[in-house]
Amino acid sequence: MALTSSNLFPLGTIAPNFELPDTISGKLLSLNALKGKNGTVIMFICNHCPFVIHINEQLIQLAKEYQNQGISIIAISSNDVERYPQDGPIKMKENAKRLGYPFPYLYDESQAVALAYDAACTPDFYVFDANLKSTYHGQLDDARPGNDKAIDGKDLRAAILALLNNKTPIAPQKPSIGCGIKWKQ
Repeated sequence: MALTSSNLFPLGTIAPNFELPDTISGKLLSLNALKGKNGTVIMFICNHCPFVIHINEQLIQLAKEYQNQGISIIAISSNDVERYPQDGPIKMKENAKRLGYPFPYLYDESQAVALAYDAACTPDFYVFDANLKSTYHGQLDDARPGNDKAIDGKDLRAAILALLNNKTPIAPQKPSIGCGIKWKQ
């Protein structure tokens, strides 16, 4: 597994719109329908990446904590499922139900959404304000498989709290690190 870090996504960038199938509900969902009253977190994840598996419980906890505060949480998987069938829609639905994801888990088959966001790795986190303007792009926290650091979501939590409290976006914003998105060949 090669480590990949997230690409630069300038603050103030408007979130690219999308409409993708939700593997949990089976419905086609758009960003505009899903965006939160106070903000939106978009995360690129997948089923098989050890970096995502390592933080899954924290993602669920974070969603449960902030969704009732007007923050929408959206997960997207963009991996090539021909080479990585464990990241396909049926397995995504199974994984989401087994873990109890309280957020939609969208499938980006064409990879157009990942390209529009310049997503590079799983996990990759983006925070947008109520107007879908970027306020954060970076890591969940310093925890990585095997490094014994607390999985507390401190960086993403700080970004969400700054947004909710109308504060300046947190700085510095450390890039996320994980498995590279599995691009189609």
